[in-house]
Amino acid sequence: MRYFSRFRRSDAGTTTAEYAIGTVAAAAFAAVLYGLLTGQSVFALLGGLVQRALTVAF
Repeated sequence: MRYFSRFRRSDAGTTTAEYAIGTVAAAAFAAVLYGLLTGQSVFALLGGLVQRALTVAF
């Protein structure tokens, strides 16, 4: 058993690396979402939806 304990790897920085990867992934997702929502096509789609909702005859 002592033989294997010498070659055991330490997981000291694993949690920090996981948080860093998660933070980068969240920031990338936020950037893509921001790009989609501020684009002209989404603005036109939402504007058309509001226009249609306001012109519905009762």
